[in-house]
Amino acid sequence: MRRYGKHTDEDDIRTRPGRRGSRPRTSIRPKHEDAAEGMVLTVDRGRLTCLVDGRTIMAMKARELGRKAAVVGDRVAIVGDLSGEKDTLARIVRIEERTSVLRRTADDDDPFERVVVANADQLAIVTALADPEPRPRLIDRCLVAAFDGGLEPLLVLTKSDLAPPDELLELYGDLDIPYVVTSREELENGEAADRVRAELDGRITAFVGHSGVGKTTLVNALVPHERRRLTGHVNAVTGRGRHTTTSALALPLAGGDGWVIDTPGLRSFGLAHVDPSRVIHAFPDLAAGTEGCPRACSHDEPDCALDAWVAEGHSDPARLYSLRRLLSTREHTEGD
Repeated sequence: MRRYGKHTDEDDIRTRPGRRGSRPRTSIRPKHEDAAEGMVLTVDRGRLTCLVDGRTIMAMKARELGRKAAVVGDRVAIVGDLSGEKDTLARIVRIEERTSVLRRTADDDDPFERVVVANADQLAIVTALADPEPRPRLIDRCLVAAFDGGLEPLLVLTKSDLAPPDELLELYGDLDIPYVVTSREELENGEAADRVRAELDGRITAFVGHSGVGKTTLVNALVPHERRRLTGHVNAVTGRGRHTTTSALALPLAGGDGWVIDTPGLRSFGLAHVDPSRVIHAFPDLAAGTEGCPRACSHDEPDCALDAWVAEGHSDPARLYSLRRLLSTREHTEGD
């Protein structure tokens, strides 16, 4: 009976000391200087699909990485069989330093954070203007996660034929966030994809949104050569859609130089991992006013120096209100 597979290496062989002793295993790990560079496209039950030199290969994480996990968007070093042929398996030996991370927790009391996407430049927050109704608190939470993780946000508002976008856009006007408004007709005839694509070219963009807003349908239009399963219908009772994306997946942008990362539909977006003091970095016009703040100031308390600084005319009060609205979003549920 074979104990090991066809593609074993030195890390797969267990060495047990005998009665006479045996040479202990060295703690010096190989540097793998000849490892190929790759990008993680999707993760499924311990197997990672990666892109290496234009080839799609299957890989697994090396034991020396310990508990460190690779996620979609990670730049990795890979050794082993890189042919991409059927039944071959390579090995990820290193995860390169990340430039950005999109993280979330199950809820605001959950101490365990989950990295959803790595190295994305932009976070496209897809929200329907009706059917289902927009959830501003969920949008706020996504914005906080984007600012905290180093991603630039983009609002994509769908189903404008069912409701006007003005009220929702006014809510985020002081944040100067770029946005695209689309209708169902534009999504069907390709106009929506063309306008959204203009915001994605040359960038790695992660798409998030709760179920039923048309996120996966839009992604399908942006990457027609990599069709995902058709979107589910919105439940007439709950107003929620059926999940059509079960794992994050990176797809090359059609007709452009960029990547689209589709993620599963959201039910909640916990922010237990977010340090409120980092959110201020998304408001450079307010940052100078924090110099007089007490130590560990959350910028949402009575002794915050921003109140006097803004009252002196250094910045728009609406910007301070927007900052504090985002900071307080952890105190409310997403459905508020």
